[in-house]
Amino acid sequence: MQRPINNHERLIVALDLPDADKARDLVLKIGDQAEFYKIGLELFMSGSGFDLLAWLKANNKQVFVDLKFFDIPATVARAVARLNGSGARFVTVHGNDSMMQAAAEAADDVDILAVTVLTSLDRGDLDDLGFQCDVEQLVLSRAKRAVENGCAGVVASGQEAAAIRNAVGDKLLIVSPGIRPVDNREDDQKRMVTVPQAFSNGADYIVVGRPIRDAENPAQAAAEIQTQIENALS
Repeated sequence: MQRPINNHERLIVALDLPDADKARDLVLKIGDQAEFYKIGLELFMSGSGFDLLAWLKANNKQVFVDLKFFDIPATVARAVARLNGSGARFVTVHGNDSMMQAAAEAADDVDILAVTVLTSLDRGDLDDLGFQCDVEQLVLSRAKRAVENGCAGVVASGQEAAAIRNAVGDKLLIVSPGIRPVDNREDDQKRMVTVPQAFSNGADYIVVGRPIRDAENPAQAAAEIQTQIENALS
């Protein structure tokens, strides 16, 4: 069962853009059709990550900083600490138990999300990486360890959201990327779900990038997804 969250906040728009000016332009085009935005690695590394974060916060937006920290625990802790007080709501860690624990302990006013398995990976990719288990087993293992190590939630495909809910109940927020308004498999996301599927499976938030960013009218595209969210949770 999903957490009691304002439905309008459940859509996180991914600002998968090369610089802050383009990101601000997209946010302004979307207007009040979205309240939550994700800053990923490319955009943050443009040199304006903290400035953009401050601008979003000043415009009453929530921010998900998706940098997937993976380093020695002390370095991860110091990186998370840099985001305390910045206005970031979520930050991601993509590491083992000690990294997740260090991140959770360093977090003050940010929530730590543990990345389970990237939605661009499938069974064949896990074989290449040396994992001798299927995707769902790995996702569940990481979700359970996220609970044990103090994380607030996980980033996981909507395909595995139901299994996570069955395993850990409401102990974790579930943020699901790789969302498409319709079933579309013609891009680099391999474990996609539609908006209704994600929420039916127990996701709390969805992350949507290209379907909004590349739309002729981003505000209309976001509004249509908001309607899908309302219908899915009504």
